[in-house]
Amino acid sequence: MARIHMLTSVAGEGFSWRAGEEIDLPGAEAAKWADGVRAELVRDAPIETPEGPPAAERAARRPARRKAAPRGPS
Repeated sequence: MARIHMLTSVAGEGFSWRAGEEIDLPGAEAAKWADGVRAELVRDAPIETPEGPPAAERAARRPARRKAAPRGPS
């Protein structure tokens, strides 16, 4: 079973779901409804977050380019 969170209200023969309601459905059926417009899947496990702030990324520095010597007669 998968749980979906309804984004819009939907009713049909034998069912009626309101926006904001969470519904348990078999996996394949839940995937059909969870299209991002009518409903979305509910995560059972908490989202993992880093314990501290992310370390600043640093790019490796390239060595400075040497200027080419002038060509030809001066």
